[in-house]
Amino acid sequence: MAFGARNIFPIDTQPGTAVGVSIPFNNNSVFFSTYTTQDAIRNNLINFFLTNKGDIYLNPDFGANLRIFIFEQISSNSMDGLKETVQSLISQYFANIKVNNLNILQSPDTNEVTIQLYYTIINTGITDQIQISFT
Repeated sequence: MAFGARNIFPIDTQPGTAVGVSIPFNNNSVFFSTYTTQDAIRNNLINFFLTNKGDIYLNPDFGANLRIFIFEQISSNSMDGLKETVQSLISQYFANIKVNNLNILQSPDTNEVTIQLYYTIINTGITDQIQISFT
């Protein structure tokens, strides 16, 4: 019996097969593709954070809905609420991700909030991070 065995997604072993699309969409006439599960999940998380509830027609509950926090007063209570919201939404929509650390950095003088998410893709041993700033 193997202990600590890692799962490798079969698509990651095929170098020419795209897994998803890359963000931002800044290529002329076509999208850039992602070729690993790690890149696809990172881009899916970024897309999730930038999407608000109601933006996707057939899935109106999808999205982190972070725009509602833009005009909130920056305080420890509002940032705690934001952190709880983000953690519950990630566990709801991304079952294959374990949140290692979630930091909400606030800068009241510039009215900026930065979300730092450190996560592990379950059963793969792949760890990654994303950072998104809102002003």
